[in-house]
Amino acid sequence: MPVSKPVLVSGDARNPFLPESDVTPPTIVHSEVDTAIERAQAALLAAQAPDGHWVGELEADSTITSEYLLLCHMLDRVDRDREAKMVTYLRERQLPDGGWSLYEGGPPNISATIKAYFAMKVAGVSVDDPAMEQARARIRDWGGPVEANVFTKILLALFGEYDWRGVPSMPVEIILLPRWSYFNLLEVSYWSRTVIVPLLILMDSKPVKRLSDSCRLDELWPVPREQASLRLKRIPRPFSPKRFIWKNLFIGVDDALKGWERLGPRPFRGRALESARRWLEERLAVPGGLGGIFPAMTNAVLALRTLGYPEDHPLITGQIKEIENLGVETRDALHYQPCVSPVWDTSLAANALIESGLPPDHPQLIRAGEWMMDKQITVPGDWQVKRPHVPPGGWPFQYHNDFYPDLDDSAMVMMALAKTQGLDPDRRARCIERGLNWFLGMQGGDGGWGSFDADNDRLIFNNIPFADHGALLDPSTEDLTGRGLELLGTLGHGLEHPAAQRALGFIQKTQHQSGAWYGRWGVNYVYGTWSVLRGLGAIGEDCSKDYVQRAIAWLEERQNSDGGWGETLTSYEDEDLAGRGESLPSQTAWALLALFAAGRAEGPAVEKGVRFLIDRQGAEGTWEDPLWNGTGFPRVFYLKYHLYAKYFPLWALGVYRSASA
Repeated sequence: MPVSKPVLVSGDARNPFLPESDVTPPTIVHSEVDTAIERAQAALLAAQAPDGHWVGELEADSTITSEYLLLCHMLDRVDRDREAKMVTYLRERQLPDGGWSLYEGGPPNISATIKAYFAMKVAGVSVDDPAMEQARARIRDWGGPVEANVFTKILLALFGEYDWRGVPSMPVEIILLPRWSYFNLLEVSYWSRTVIVPLLILMDSKPVKRLSDSCRLDELWPVPREQASLRLKRIPRPFSPKRFIWKNLFIGVDDALKGWERLGPRPFRGRALESARRWLEERLAVPGGLGGIFPAMTNAVLALRTLGYPEDHPLITGQIKEIENLGVETRDALHYQPCVSPVWDTSLAANALIESGLPPDHPQLIRAGEWMMDKQITVPGDWQVKRPHVPPGGWPFQYHNDFYPDLDDSAMVMMALAKTQGLDPDRRARCIERGLNWFLGMQGGDGGWGSFDADNDRLIFNNIPFADHGALLDPSTEDLTGRGLELLGTLGHGLEHPAAQRALGFIQKTQHQSGAWYGRWGVNYVYGTWSVLRGLGAIGEDCSKDYVQRAIAWLEERQNSDGGWGETLTSYEDEDLAGRGESLPSQTAWALLALFAAGRAEGPAVEKGVRFLIDRQGAEGTWEDPLWNGTGFPRVFYLKYHLYAKYFPLWALGVYRSASA
């Protein structure tokens, strides 16, 4: 039998910025690509759950684990063995300088460090322990608890370690503000809403759980706490004129609200508390936990306890069960996730497997498709207040989250279903039709899409003292809008579609001057540019246009010398670091997929990127991201999706093989 010769593809092995004619080209052997794809597919298929879904760990920083440990003391549910495992985890995450960071490789953060110190002290770690001594020195150098963020101050206030008077005011009467008022709870993001409503109950009653004197935090205050100023700091001139005005105005409003809460008549307080209680009960009656996120669930438990619900009440035990399901336990350590991502992981894994050449009627893909169709949400949620005539049809991020379907997940699921064969054709068609109608109905007035709501864009609210995290809202984003274009193109629509025309306007308006697009939900400009270019390619945009070519040039210029792409999370604070950082398999895959979508399926940058992925595939057929790859809230809360490095490189290699063929 004759032996076929391997196919070689040329490119630049040394410098992606030199013309191809000026260098000695490297070679990519297609049999290597085939082998890498087969091994990666086998590994991903082996990780599928029996019912058809995938779910990887969604790792956050140490604050979630610190808060869980402290919650157990708040609720008198302490398990010392499990607590010791959490302390082990916290010790492992401590930086050499004594602090705790918000992401792998990041600088120490005062709020994360205070929470970890408090949790370890409550768990019985001596203040003379070297880890505690280092952390304490860092906290005092920063200025102590007064420099922490709002949520840390609230946590400390619940234990009597911070005066409630130093916490920004949020009167419970806010929940009664009507829809026509400029500020009302439906004008903030879903995640803020689910966190705020139970907090309104807590901040109204201002409960305090006193621990033993040995757990007090007097040593963290550089000056005696009774002498420390807890007043909110005004912004000095001449910072940013607009921010100066609004920040200081809202601080003045906060001072007035504090006085009103303390001295003024409050005839609607009882009605507001009852409204908050009913709001909670309605949303706690469905599976998945309040909003499907850890902070909202813990606040809900504390709020219900404050309202007098017994600890064995089904609403409380249900939330605690959902919280416990977020634990990741090994033999020696235990930590907690902020939420879980099964619908997102399953839709991405299915897309990657199909586009890497797995038969679209493969039995495991059929099981995944059926599982995804089962997860479609057909009941109304909070989003329908702004879109009353749009019927439901989205998908959650988690296993269950009926009130808050996610547009990003919905788009990825519909694309996966459209590519999967062997499903009940009528059911699949109904799911996609209903999902697309919902998705299109959620398009914002600016032409873009947000994640959970439409036109959730009153950015002035981020100046409220309570919103020091700067993520109170859910406006349209570049990555979600790119996903909308990709969905439309995948389902057979073109540039003539009215929604596509409006989205293209948003995309062109939001392009960074460098040529890249911002990434709200992934790190960062590489992620945003991948999302947009995938959408432009799918919808049929002319990729020879200047704005598309600028994006391609930006990506190629940001390629590292090792052939990969990477971006530090610090790029959210310093735009000069956009697209700069240690190469990661997932970010390299995003860059390659973006180039492929824009018609750049060969050349030095592509060949070096493919070689990077092939050379870094592990023995088990997968890849690992050493650094974090996801974004919860820019500059405040970050994530590591553990499956990103399992399916994105596979996806990129699959598209490369198809394009090369």
